[in-house]
Amino acid sequence: MARKRIRIDLEDSDGAKYNFSLEGNVTREKMLKIFELMDLMNIEEQGDAAQLDSIGAKIWNLVDKHYPIGKFTSSMILEKYEDEYGEPIKLSVISTYLSRFANKGKVAREKNGKEWAYQVLKITQREKNST
Repeated sequence: MARKRIRIDLEDSDGAKYNFSLEGNVTREKMLKIFELMDLMNIEEQGDAAQLDSIGAKIWNLVDKHYPIGKFTSSMILEKYEDEYGEPIKLSVISTYLSRFANKGKVAREKNGKEWAYQVLKITQREKNST
């Protein structure tokens, strides 16, 4: 079997450069570990903006862009969604996606009066919640 060689060169938003090189038996699991490392270091692909091909991706983009810290509601996301994408969307659709994000451990959810309030969970918070 031929040896595989993969090289990944990245640059973050601050201009720092990263080089990853894998040689030999490169498996899917090893590649996933590299992507997890990139996530821990907050290195994002430059093509992320072009991958907004689903409603869920668009909603998560708004959450990540406008509310990386602090709390937000589905109504706030509705307003941002219609402003940014120029498309109408039902509040129930946004609520459904935010509920799914909560179930996946991406956001924390708590009742705030008649409405749910959400907050993005950072990686360290996600690990604490899963144990």
